[in-house]
Amino acid sequence: MKNILVYLEVANNNLKRVSTEIATAACKIANGAKVSGILINSNKEIAEQASKYGVSEVILASAPKIQLHSSTAVAKIVADVAKEIGADCIIFPANSTGLEVAPRVAVKLDAGYIADCIELAADGDNIIAKKPVYAGKAVVKTKCDTPIGVFSLRPNVFVASENKTNIEIKEKSFELSDADLSAKVTNIAKNEGKLDVLEADIVVSGGRGIKGPENYHLIENLAKTLGGAVGASRAVVDAGWRPHSEQVGQTGKTVSPTLYVACGISGAIQHLAGMNASKYILAINKDKDAPIFKNCDYGLVGDMFDILPKLTEKIQKAKM
Repeated sequence: MKNILVYLEVANNNLKRVSTEIATAACKIANGAKVSGILINSNKEIAEQASKYGVSEVILASAPKIQLHSSTAVAKIVADVAKEIGADCIIFPANSTGLEVAPRVAVKLDAGYIADCIELAADGDNIIAKKPVYAGKAVVKTKCDTPIGVFSLRPNVFVASENKTNIEIKEKSFELSDADLSAKVTNIAKNEGKLDVLEADIVVSGGRGIKGPENYHLIENLAKTLGGAVGASRAVVDAGWRPHSEQVGQTGKTVSPTLYVACGISGAIQHLAGMNASKYILAINKDKDAPIFKNCDYGLVGDMFDILPKLTEKIQKAKM
């Protein structure tokens, strides 16, 4: 490899945790290659943060026309920067942005693309990636046969570690055409202070067993007490009880927190595919034969309408 390019994202005037994770992963496979980062419409203070995780060069790309997210515009900028610096490996987070932009970059660069990686290893000039397949039932090793490889890494799997290095910051401006902005978000509604399940270290999810949206405060109270995010199964989202942004599973978000609490979730394979990479799984279900109990570290058999208030109260008292 000659150069690795990592796509860096910002939240609350800091690098997102997932950005520090992919920077760390890039440094571990660099084997003498240069690790560069790209920040779009950001600043030097944020760029300096990347040096803590081994990034030795950051390109600050400015594009005045990007007011809200445009996957086509971001893909053009990243692809152009990758060409300019001669990157033969481009790494994204496997979050909503990365999964949308990474394939577009791969097409622009005629590159191979491997999504949702849970491990990367250098093998000479090749990068060997591990990724789950068959809804998480198996893991395969694979590599790109193209000169350039694009990878997206699953959040919360690659542990960030500091590796302070000197950094060079370069500024580059882009003029975007209407064609570059063909796909764009026209409006964003955000619940301030609400944790995203992709970024949270603890996720508490509810399933069909919650019986209705009027009972979801039990899930929310436990999540708040634990300092975690609120998640939901597909059945809950399809019923209109919770927004799709909270859905965990094969057709929702893939999460890998330290603790995942599954409340009233039977454990269908589609849901397990989105959360079985969690470090610890606690299942609460009144059906002792529910499949979730075969895939958890700790299980509570009982009525969650009795268990959740008591569990929340006990945790609150323990924190006092």
